[in-house]
Amino acid sequence: MLQATSPTQTPNPGRIRLWPPQPFVIFHLAALTAFLLPFHWSYPLLAVASYYVRMFWVTLGYHRYFSHRSFKTSRAFQFVLAFLAMTSAQKGVLWWAAHHRDHHKFSDEPEDLHSPIQSGFWWSHVGWVLSDRDDETKFDRIRDFASFPELRWLDRHYLVPPVVFFLVLAAVGGWPFIVWGGVIGTILLWHASFTINSLSHIFGTRRYATSDGSRNNWLLALITCGEGWHNNHHHYQSSANQGWFWWEIDITYYGLTVLRWLGLVWDVRTPPAHVRDPLGQPQAQQPTA
Repeated sequence: MLQATSPTQTPNPGRIRLWPPQPFVIFHLAALTAFLLPFHWSYPLLAVASYYVRMFWVTLGYHRYFSHRSFKTSRAFQFVLAFLAMTSAQKGVLWWAAHHRDHHKFSDEPEDLHSPIQSGFWWSHVGWVLSDRDDETKFDRIRDFASFPELRWLDRHYLVPPVVFFLVLAAVGGWPFIVWGGVIGTILLWHASFTINSLSHIFGTRRYATSDGSRNNWLLALITCGEGWHNNHHHYQSSANQGWFWWEIDITYYGLTVLRWLGLVWDVRTPPAHVRDPLGQPQAQQPTA
């Protein structure tokens, strides 16, 4: 577990593990085998589909439900959310949500796990993932969901969902589906997810004067199903929607609305009008990009 640090003490960043090779490195090398396969236009489409479908579950499950509890659901569908999000190969659901809660607690302060302001772009994007510092699940930060034994099992056996996903791809389309739908789709998913840690705190506009560097970026919102409206999110973290105005596309929230119609989720939180109104907020910084 991480040791407590004082507000003025920069935590030990850990060391980048080069051996044994990390899955992050192995996947990037495995993607090169795509050049050895006969090309078909359906393969890139499969990669994009694999990417966006799982991005939806990452943003809905890992982030908006387990990290921020922005809606309620049944215990059964809660397990489904966790399993589908974990097909992204971003470790366990409790690990992910606990670390994300710490990110908000210390956003862009020295204790932040992946602040580009504190540690630079490289560390915020992938360095912290390759470090040996944050391997353990912080159960003290996720006690609400750690009480469910099935979630603790999933968190402990975090390779099960991605392995099942890869086995399904192998059964349907063999090695080409594994490479394009599994390996390449997962690499795209990783890097797009990591842009919210890195680029969303550097490039974009600031509607609200939050205490960190969070920014709204329409391009990142498009590639992450709505997560790019990051300044909105840091301004009111418990909201299930991160695009707050009609022009702010938020695919995850649209999907969540469908799930609400189906009765699978309920008590969906959205920001009240006085929270959304930028005229009633302190003046934000001018955009940097």
